[in-house]
Amino acid sequence: MNQWPDTRILDLLGIELPIIQGPMAGATNSSMVIAVCNAGGLGSMPAAMLSSEQLREELKTIRQHTTQPFNVNFFCHQPPAPDEQRARDWKNLLEPYYRELGADFDAPTPVSNRAPFDEAACAVLEEFRPEVVSFHFGLPEIALLDRVKATGAKILSSATTVEEAIWLEQHGCDAIIAMGYEAGGHRGMFLSDDLSTQVGTFALVPQVVDAVKVPVIAAGAISDARGVAAAFMLGASAVQVGTAYLFTPEAKVSASHHKALRTAKESQTAITNIFTGRPARGIVNRAMRELGPISAQAPAFPLAGGALMPLRAKDDADFANLWAGQALTLGKDIGSAELTRQLAEGALAKLNRH
Repeated sequence: MNQWPDTRILDLLGIELPIIQGPMAGATNSSMVIAVCNAGGLGSMPAAMLSSEQLREELKTIRQHTTQPFNVNFFCHQPPAPDEQRARDWKNLLEPYYRELGADFDAPTPVSNRAPFDEAACAVLEEFRPEVVSFHFGLPEIALLDRVKATGAKILSSATTVEEAIWLEQHGCDAIIAMGYEAGGHRGMFLSDDLSTQVGTFALVPQVVDAVKVPVIAAGAISDARGVAAAFMLGASAVQVGTAYLFTPEAKVSASHHKALRTAKESQTAITNIFTGRPARGIVNRAMRELGPISAQAPAFPLAGGALMPLRAKDDADFANLWAGQALTLGKDIGSAELTRQLAEGALAKLNRH
């Protein structure tokens, strides 16, 4: 399929189809990555919730089952300074729910596990040398980034504004993911924390395309061939698709998340910070309605999630994050490989009609 109007991402990353499976921490493991890669797209292994040993095992499995390029994704946030008072106030706010659900309020608060890219993670990359490495929340410090580049990996990162896209290009990204406001999961914002300035996918993509020289990957509410074709019409060289892959059998989602994806309406997602301390889009549930969705009391990322863990264990429909983008109603119950091929074939047919 070499009839794409823009082949820069295909050439840059060594892939057949310009479909990148979004790295969804907690929902994606090696089976999804392998299926997407073997279908011709770029599978993405999220590492933010894995220990170095867990990551090593997943990458070993991927290398055993595909010869195609794949992506490994990391968060690169700054760990917050401890704030015991804020943590105590947040847990006290949740005390009525502990009582209602019979959770042990006096037990030590669990630690929410989302680690930034560090020396140990970099060592794993140097061992496995994935063809692509992507980052969320900017880029890591220059010494670590240089080590990643020395492995030969192409570098991607998410921009939620034109300013972020220009910054990423200036700091060494080979391609930029233009992440619209519609996208599910954590916003990739890193130069500003002002949600009111966030831009929709189809306004953001052409402006980023005009502002940078590197190829642009469109992300946010792209769940079918129409979205892929539209992204190319606006100048994107590829798309990154997340929510649609949550409907595949390879997705590791809870029964509650599985049900919510299939029953929620397109208007029932919202940006919230209560589950992690950082803005992310998910399906509205009780916790979001009653605590937020945006709460100034939520501890800094990723600490907000700790106090919610005992509540999630009792009721994960009402107290767990159910990440999803605004185009969730377009999701289909098909396998990751078939989805990858359908997105590409359908989009190419539409583009070639014009």
